[in-house]
Amino acid sequence: MSDHTGTTTHGTPPGPQPEPLRFFGTTWVDHDGGYALRRAGVAAGSLACAVAGALVLRFAYQGLAIAAVGGFVDALLVAMFAVCTAIAFNRTWQGFTRRPADPAREDALRSLKAIGFLGSLLAYFVRSLAEAPGEKLLRSEYETARARYEKRRSTRAGNPADRKKPKRS
Repeated sequence: MSDHTGTTTHGTPPGPQPEPLRFFGTTWVDHDGGYALRRAGVAAGSLACAVAGALVLRFAYQGLAIAAVGGFVDALLVAMFAVCTAIAFNRTWQGFTRRPADPAREDALRSLKAIGFLGSLLAYFVRSLAEAPGEKLLRSEYETARARYEKRRSTRAGNPADRKKPKRS
């Protein structure tokens, strides 16, 4: 249902709607509604969580040092967290620019990303310095959908009931 102004009776414009982003909603479209403040909050929050997480990991490592489990276990633990953090950073960063090719594989890597949570938090921090994390991907998808919608609307001939019937002689 739409009225004469081109908006539906529910107040939403016709055509594709932007997908909301976590922490930002749809403010990323026009950079309004406290967008800059939200970006600063996401940057500060993700950095604070990364620092807190690093402190927790340090306490856990000190607990292993007190337990004197041995150099091999210490090295294995540090290597495991380093690799998981690097993978989590990479996967999170890639998720900001493109959709996963295989969502089932991303689900399988969820536990690995949880172990390397520092990488995900740092990716959020770095990305929020430039834009809302995931904004580039959603903006390109939204603009493509809007362009397709506008093209479909402009190529239509109009309401078939309004067309004049050709005269028969």
